Amino acid sequence: MIRVVIADDQPVIRTGFSVIAESAGDIEVIGQAGSGPEAVELVRTLAPDVVLMDVRMPDGDGLTATAQLQDTDTAVVIVTTFDLDDYVFGALDAGAVGFLLKNADADDLIEAIRAAARGEGLVGPEVTRRIAAEFARRRPHPASGGSGDGRTQLPGPEVLSEREREIVTALAEGLSNAEIAARLHIEVSTVKSHLARISPRLGVRDRVQLVVWAYRSGLVR
Repeated sequence: MIRVVIADDQPVIRTGFSVIAESAGDIEVIGQAGSGPEAVELVRTLAPDVVLMDVRMPDGDGLTATAQLQDTDTAVVIVTTFDLDDYVFGALDAGAVGFLLKNADADDLIEAIRAAARGEGLVGPEVTRRIAAEFARRRPHPASGGSGDGRTQLPGPEVLSEREREIVTALAEGLSNAEIAARLHIEVSTVKSHLARISPRLGVRDRVQLVVWAYRSGLVR
C-alpha cells in the first residue's frame, strides 16, 4: 500500500482527494493536515510515502513545509493552480517531485501518487510548458543536490545523442514514458533506461528538473 498524507486548508478538498485516492485500492490516506506546520508534524510522525501539499495555506504555507521535509523520504507533490506560479517555482527549489492541478481528473491524481511513490518526478501535461519554461527563464540551474545558486556549468544538448534529445524533448512536452515510447516506436523499458542514464549525466535530480534543463539548455524553446 502507498501511504499518503493530504495537506490542504479546505476540508472538502481533503475529503475529495482522500475518497479518490483510496478508490484506487493500493493507496491508503493515513493523515490529513490543514496547514503547513501540521503537515510537517504528520509527515515526521507517520512517515508516509507521499504527501499532497497545497501551496498556500493559513498558519504556514506549503512552500515552507516542503523545504522542511527535504530531509525525509516522503515525496512531496504540490497541488496548485496556474495563478500560484511564484509559489510553484519556490516549491521546485525546495525539492517537490511534481505538480498537480486541483481540477485534475481522478485518474491523474491516482497516477501522480503512484509516480511519486515510485520515485518519479511528475509534471502534468497542462503544467509542463508553462511552469518549466518560466522556471527555466527566471531561475538558476538546479544542480543535483546543490543550492541552485547558478555556479554549476550547464551542459548543452550536444552531450546527448539524437535519440536522447528526442526523449527529453517529448518529456518536456508532458508525455509519459508510454506516450514517448509510442511516439518513437520503442519499448517503454528503453525510455526508462535512457532517462536513467541522462539524469546523472546532466546533474539533475529527477524528471521535473530534466524538463527545466531542456528549456534552459535551449533544447526546447
